[in-house]
Amino acid sequence: MGQAGGSARERFEALFEGFHADVAAYVRRRAPAAVVEDVVSDTFLVAWRSLDRLHGDPLPWLYGVARRVLANDVRGERRRTVLAERLARERVGEDQGVPVEVSEPVRAALLSLGEREREALLLIAWEGLTPAQAAGVVGCSGATFRGRLFRARRHLARTLGSGASSDGCLEMATEAGGA
Repeated sequence: MGQAGGSARERFEALFEGFHADVAAYVRRRAPAAVVEDVVSDTFLVAWRSLDRLHGDPLPWLYGVARRVLANDVRGERRRTVLAERLARERVGEDQGVPVEVSEPVRAALLSLGEREREALLLIAWEGLTPAQAAGVVGCSGATFRGRLFRARRHLARTLGSGASSDGCLEMATEAGGA
């Protein structure tokens, strides 16, 4: 394929037309149907970029490129799977923004709050913001935020009762920010 004649585009078109079916069949025998066209496309992209270095019969070279592209795809898929599994393990028990570090009674109490009240409490207790700063985060007035925080603290205190002090959550929530 390392002909001196013809433009690069013409040489690539001849390469593509002459070997696309062979490369696609090679990849189909080795890869899931969902990735065949991507692997074939990437193979010919490499061929386009390496067109001036192609000499002799290009088919074995194209098979080698396809093999490496497929191996890269397999490695990438493996990395994505491992990452997805790791993220899933990290998110186990993390419901609706409730930190995984809390005990089960505190988690249940936090999940029993409305979303806005839970967010208000967590911005103060876990993020260490003042009520004015937290109001800016959620986009409401300071008075509105302090009302949410008051309701969240009251609800949390009623739900947890005396067991809250062992976890430290209620003290943090009621002492931080002092609304």
